Amino acid sequence: MSAASLPDEVRAHAAAIAAGARAVRIDHERMEALSWPGDAATPAPDPQRHFLAGSEDDVASYWPTVDAVNFGSGWFPTLAKRRDPDGRPVSGSVTVAWALADRFRAHGPWTNAELRAMRSEEVAGTLGQRPDHELMALYAQALRSLGAFLGERSALDLVAEAGGKAVSLATSVARGMAMWADHGFYKRAQLLASDLALAGVAAFGDLDELTIFADNLVPHVLRCDGVLAYDPLLAAHIDRGELLSPGPWEREIRGCAVHACATLARRIGSSERELDQLLWHRGQAPEYKRAPRHRCRTVFY
Repeated sequence: MSAASLPDEVRAHAAAIAAGARAVRIDHERMEALSWPGDAATPAPDPQRHFLAGSEDDVASYWPTVDAVNFGSGWFPTLAKRRDPDGRPVSGSVTVAWALADRFRAHGPWTNAELRAMRSEEVAGTLGQRPDHELMALYAQALRSLGAFLGERSALDLVAEAGGKAVSLATSVARGMAMWADHGFYKRAQLLASDLALAGVAAFGDLDELTIFADNLVPHVLRCDGVLAYDPLLAAHIDRGELLSPGPWEREIRGCAVHACATLARRIGSSERELDQLLWHRGQAPEYKRAPRHRCRTVFY
């Protein structure tokens, strides 16, 4: 028997978590009652907040760079946030991606050798953050790891090596870099394949095989919409804004979100990846932003 694919490994892991979860429950009746836009188009990347207008090589290089540091939600409340033209602060993830996009516009991508030599001070200067912020050291480590993984290859070389398979690309980066080895979820590894495709620099025939990109926002949206119900102790912990430690509670939240979305996607005729994008964009609305979401200091999301 052949080994399960990376997304199927995630689905099986999530199903097992959901079956044994003690602090998180999927409300299937509520899920059935909600109206979901299953035929809506997957939102395209924002051309201001992301780097999309350069050469194919440079745009392709942007996405492994931004996804290498697409984590830190547990620290985001402590970051200096960028602001939209109307003056409202944007999220931590948008702050980081937007700053990197501006760096690519002004100077182009870092070379692989420059990535391998990355230091916290350069990351902080690029992102407009304090050099002594804990995330800056983690981001520098992540970029050094990306440079080592790439070696002499370009991002387009990685795409070519994947042979038109999103799952192959996700598996390559998940197995090749420790900070992407989000066992049981592989959030950023799968997201990279999706991002490259949405940016138009990769064509994958199996994008619909990907799961959702399990972080802390999609579960939050599902909780606000009543699809996920939390044990009172867990709910109170989150609502007080207290950090979760990596462990059973946060894995139950992510696992139940993956399993709920796999079920929901089948019901509404959507792919899990498309559903993730719709829920992520739904989570940018003020009514979702007002409510606390779970925070965990991890390099995986």
